[in-house]
Amino acid sequence: MGLIHQYRNNGYNIVLDINSGCIHVVDEVVYETVALLDQGKDKEEILESLRGKFPEGDIQTALEECEELIEGGMLFTEDIYKEAIQNFTRHETVVKALCLHIAHDCNLACRYCFAEEGEYHGHRELMSYEVGKQALDFLIANSGSRRNLEVDFFGGEPLMNWKVVKELVRYGREQEKLHDKNFRFTLTTNGVALNDEIMEFCNREMGNVVLSVDGRKEVHDFMRPFPKGAGSYDLILPKFQKFAESRNQDKYYVRGTFTRHNLDFSKDVLHLADLGFKQISVEPVVAPDEAEYSLREEDLPIIFEEYDKLAREMIVREKEGRGFNFFHFMIDLTGGPCVYKRLSGCGSGTEYLAVTPWGDLYPCHQFVGEEKFKMGDVFHGIQAPEIREEFSHCNVYTKEKCKECFARFYCSGGCAANAYNFSGDICGAYDIGCELQKKRIECAIMIKAAEEEQKNEEE
Repeated sequence: MGLIHQYRNNGYNIVLDINSGCIHVVDEVVYETVALLDQGKDKEEILESLRGKFPEGDIQTALEECEELIEGGMLFTEDIYKEAIQNFTRHETVVKALCLHIAHDCNLACRYCFAEEGEYHGHRELMSYEVGKQALDFLIANSGSRRNLEVDFFGGEPLMNWKVVKELVRYGREQEKLHDKNFRFTLTTNGVALNDEIMEFCNREMGNVVLSVDGRKEVHDFMRPFPKGAGSYDLILPKFQKFAESRNQDKYYVRGTFTRHNLDFSKDVLHLADLGFKQISVEPVVAPDEAEYSLREEDLPIIFEEYDKLAREMIVREKEGRGFNFFHFMIDLTGGPCVYKRLSGCGSGTEYLAVTPWGDLYPCHQFVGEEKFKMGDVFHGIQAPEIREEFSHCNVYTKEKCKECFARFYCSGGCAANAYNFSGDICGAYDIGCELQKKRIECAIMIKAAEEEQKNEEE
């Protein structure tokens, strides 16, 4: 198993010690020395290999520095988590988050929508207050001693069932006091029905809001039209700008999707930044190979360059005081989840479940409509514990392609739904998604290196 990952990006030579998480920004001689150590070369072989390329004194110094890092547990460290993760996955899990499909209906007809305009391979329906209330009761009853609980209002388009959203938030607030729980509500919306009253309510009650916009007007209107073909950009954009400002440019995301039609998606990210948005996520479409807008393997070099271009521009803008957050480049190198959570993933099928408008339970929103993954319902609880068991054993050590991947501590094995849809196995892999994830992690680490360099220059 590989113990390090080396790469060059934007003038930085970066060495990642995979198992310790230590990141080293090094000069050329250390970079090449590490590469030779990784090949199993001894001191004399390295000296011989690099002699003539670098001064011998520099090579000796590089070797000494590498030895110090190895002895300090910061380079070529071994994986100590493989056995421990098995015990972690065997512990009893509690449900901590629900994705409420408050509306299986939508007022847009987005070309790439995996939910088929909100129908999810079924029929259009709005969640009743009774079903939603039971879902919250189910969450409370199955959350054990966990105090902080998450509820996402999702669709389709949640604002098409706004009255029930408000009623469920009110009910949740009542139950908090009775059960010593704290609900964090979130909402994802396309913005069509957004108004001042909804914004005010969300600013008071929603911990986060996700605002769907794909970037430039021509890109957005092509992929996110109304059912009769008209674009939605001009209607939603001013409302989203107002909403973001009303939340002090915090606790929201404008979230877009890029497809084969806009492989130059860095322009869409920067377009949103130029409009004043500070929290931005533009993500690759996940679609069947036969879809004309799906990403192909041959598109990867173009996409990689776009990520590099975006990362470089973000560094420039941060220095100029015009910085913004890009969701896929956000990386915590000093804190974040415990290592076992990093290895076991998002908790779909165990800690996180999706609820249909009629109360059926699925491992997450992307499995809704796949009958083989129906786990039970909010009225009777989990009736297919074997599905929960299957998901509980889904981690980077049960996924063959993850075992050797440098990104495993950052991506946690990727999305189970994507893996299933492209490989037929939740412990499989979505290969294109893996390649994109690795590139984004490399860019994110490079940005951190640039930030650290800038900080040192200022001191």
